[in-house]
Amino acid sequence: MPKMTFIKPDGARVEVDAPIGLSVLEIAHRNDIDLEGACEGSLACSTCHVVVDPEWFDVLNEPTEDEEDMLDLAFGLTHTSRLGCQIRMTEELDGLTVSLPQGTRNMMVDK
Repeated sequence: MPKMTFIKPDGARVEVDAPIGLSVLEIAHRNDIDLEGACEGSLACSTCHVVVDPEWFDVLNEPTEDEEDMLDLAFGLTHTSRLGCQIRMTEELDGLTVSLPQGTRNMMVDK
């Protein structure tokens, strides 16, 4: 089974099993990784924002225009930012590493 690594805001690295077909958001939730996902993966928020390790960024499918629009709302946006709900695990992504940002911006809660 593929593996992936989450880097928490405090720098702790957590390697987990990453079943093919699941999103990074779903994998995080299955492993008690604190990745919010307020819209439950429906591409209606930016709370599952992750920063993809640069060596993996070009391996991913291109983000859709809808994902790019949501990313514009993300806290701590970088040039390798993606939404965890939009990254689906494949064999090619075995070893994927993503960092969790220091915070999120949830428009339903943050005023």
